[in-house]
Amino acid sequence: MKLAVFDWQGSRHLGRVAETEDAVERFDLARGAVTDAGVAALIGRDLPPVAEALPLAEVVLQAPVPRPRRNVFCVGKNYHAHAREFAASGFDSSAAKGEVPEVPIVFSKLPDSVIGPGAPIRIDAAVSTAIDYEAELAVVIGRPGRNIAAAEALSHVWGYTIVNDVTARDLQGRHSQWLIGKSQDSFCPMGPWAVTAEEIALADTSVRCWVNEELRQESNTGLLIFDVPTIIAAISNGITLLPGDVIATGTPAGVGIGFTPPKYLRPGDRVRVEIGGIGSLENPVEAV
Repeated sequence: MKLAVFDWQGSRHLGRVAETEDAVERFDLARGAVTDAGVAALIGRDLPPVAEALPLAEVVLQAPVPRPRRNVFCVGKNYHAHAREFAASGFDSSAAKGEVPEVPIVFSKLPDSVIGPGAPIRIDAAVSTAIDYEAELAVVIGRPGRNIAAAEALSHVWGYTIVNDVTARDLQGRHSQWLIGKSQDSFCPMGPWAVTAEEIALADTSVRCWVNEELRQESNTGLLIFDVPTIIAAISNGITLLPGDVIATGTPAGVGIGFTPPKYLRPGDRVRVEIGGIGSLENPVEAV
């Protein structure tokens, strides 16, 4: 099942996306009832009744979790080929330089960096001139837990969505850590909606990214170095995961920094991330 957050007639709504993906069934909720939690507010609840079906072209999709309650958890260097290309880039400030990490590398993006499908990725040339894209499958936690065993981890997953982990590579290298370069305003496109957990086959789900119709990234979640259960077990080690928490699982090879010369994003570009079983997340790039 696909669930969406969208704006329609001056207010925000929740709904179920039709199987044809050309309409959304608006839930019958009071005006103003939809919060920044978005689809996370439905976790553990029966779905509200449907009020009406609306053509998708008549609504404006938002991020499925418009403002996460906490930072978005992210995993770095989690595909072998990307780990190698990033190590060779000169921008790798992680402790596992030049090698595949032995344990998940975890960082975060601020909640305010989240934007929805169609919203612009904003480039401020006074801050950074090395903006990169990263296509990622993201997990939405549905059941709280601490010290979660990998064997039990998937029972804590409510669903999945797409995240584009946009990154200012120069800031990433300059600060020798990743928060600032990853958390710039508009640097976490998310969407176009969330799907419930049964929709995704983690062992075989395609991950692709295009920039201006040029295919840049093409891989599969079956090639993750650390799979979703391992990631959840690592992050929950002493940290209580909460319903609505979002975890981006890492990006495959083909990011801009991996080309010679690098292929950074420029105003006027369009980035499209497609993940099997979810759909496509597309965002334009604009100058501030």
